[in-house]
Amino acid sequence: MSRLRLLALSLITATTLALTGCAGVSPEDYAGQTPEFRIEDYFDGDVKAWGMFQSRSGEVKRRFTVDIEGTVEGDRITLDERFTYADGETDRRVWEIERIDEHTYEGTAGDVVGVAEGKRYGNALNWQYTLALEVGDRTWNVQFDDWMYLSDEDTLINTAEVSKFGFRVGTVTLFFRRDDANRNDGNG
Repeated sequence: MSRLRLLALSLITATTLALTGCAGVSPEDYAGQTPEFRIEDYFDGDVKAWGMFQSRSGEVKRRFTVDIEGTVEGDRITLDERFTYADGETDRRVWEIERIDEHTYEGTAGDVVGVAEGKRYGNALNWQYTLALEVGDRTWNVQFDDWMYLSDEDTLINTAEVSKFGFRVGTVTLFFRRDDANRNDGNG
């Protein structure tokens, strides 16, 4: 076999393997996993989160905490998120989320471009959206592929791949913990 044909065959094989690997995991893969994660149940009340942003090399670039006040009215969920960064900077994002059906959610926020779309099955939610991120005096539209996993009834683990033009920019990791004293579960 000629070197050119061998090279072409190698490229085709590598491309096929790369494309097959891109299929990835879908929310449906978590159907039946427990505990069941429902945004409207978990975020009904006060939640605290601790997180960090890591560059694509893995270096921690920012650490932060988030105080979240969640309110639920029917199929509408409002999350008032107040960020405090390690350098003292603060920020706020207010999500308006609507449950469309048993597994589908849509949401908007002031710095989200268009509509965020989410699918929930079992203990997992995949949330995808474009965020207008202020970087110095510029605004970058970056894509978030956000995965949330309910570990126990009070603990939620979140990891999000952040990309621009299809290239990974970094990763956001968050750990959420519900405040039992302020939970709106009908018992208090």
